[in-house]
Amino acid sequence: MPRYRFRDTARIGQVNVGTYTDRYGRTAHAAACTAPECGWSADYTSRAAAELAAESHRCDPR
Repeated sequence: MPRYRFRDTARIGQVNVGTYTDRYGRTAHAAACTAPECGWSADYTSRAAAELAAESHRCDPR
């Protein structure tokens, strides 16, 4: 399993957004919520899509 190294990270609310190189050598972007017990995360092909998802993410952590 490859080791992913995130670069160009940003925090939007409780969501972290980062850029990484996937196992096929392509640039990808990930957004992950850091709220306890939320567990939401997603991968995107564009930074704008990841940041939009981070801004619109609403979670109800218990």
